[in-house]
Amino acid sequence: MESDWGDWLPQAVADADPDGVDVWYLGCNGFVLKASDGTTVLVDPYLGTGDPPRTVRMIPVPFDPADVVAADAVLATHEHTDHVHGPSQAPILETTGATFYGPDDSLAVTETEEWAVEYGVADDQFAEVAEGDTVDIGSFTIHVVETHDPDATHPVGYVFEHDAGTFFHAGDSKPSDSFTDLAGRFDIDAGAFAFGTVGNVPDKETGEPKRTRWYNDENQIVECASDLELDRLVPTHYDMWKGLTADPTVLHHHAKSFDHPADIELVEIGDRFSL
Repeated sequence: MESDWGDWLPQAVADADPDGVDVWYLGCNGFVLKASDGTTVLVDPYLGTGDPPRTVRMIPVPFDPADVVAADAVLATHEHTDHVHGPSQAPILETTGATFYGPDDSLAVTETEEWAVEYGVADDQFAEVAEGDTVDIGSFTIHVVETHDPDATHPVGYVFEHDAGTFFHAGDSKPSDSFTDLAGRFDIDAGAFAFGTVGNVPDKETGEPKRTRWYNDENQIVECASDLELDRLVPTHYDMWKGLTADPTVLHHHAKSFDHPADIELVEIGDRFSL
């Protein structure tokens, strides 16, 4: 994939020396987490331009996956193209030897796209996970949890526990009955949730404009944050697709009467924050 930004972002991650855990937002729903011991994990990195005219990327392609020099794992939350994408993710696995973790339907995409053949990714670099699993990657303990994304066939979320704090990546989940339980199990410092408008998107089959809601609206995303008792809500996906973009600054009005989230972490593509 050709980057609009050169290699500065993967180089910034490689050069970083976090005190605890630092997190970079990659746009769409992608993140990099790097811990003080150097453990580096990517979640849902997507560097494609969509499928115009149905889905049109509205933000830069921040890096070429071949420029990622160190990664321990790439995690997928569900099987959609902007979460499992061979040209975005397989070169990272090939270069770094990282392991790809995802639920069964996400791994099925890697088989259909023939990552092993097209990119030389070894069979032992794929690991299937499901709700209830726990995976230790370096200094991270990662819990695979239930979410609610009615547009996906098998979505999961990931709770990253570290001595420095806890980060939750919900994929494209809407409000879920499981979130109050998660609030009792984990003290989540920051949680990432997809946010966007309802838009007219060409239908996949007919090409005709169709009223489409893929992501949380203002009230749904605050409901998620409230149920999880988040300290910080990190809105994602609002920047990505033409016709579905949104303004996350409005969330302050929707959240102000709730105890949670205590804060809204507004990040743009390339931004970095700490747990």
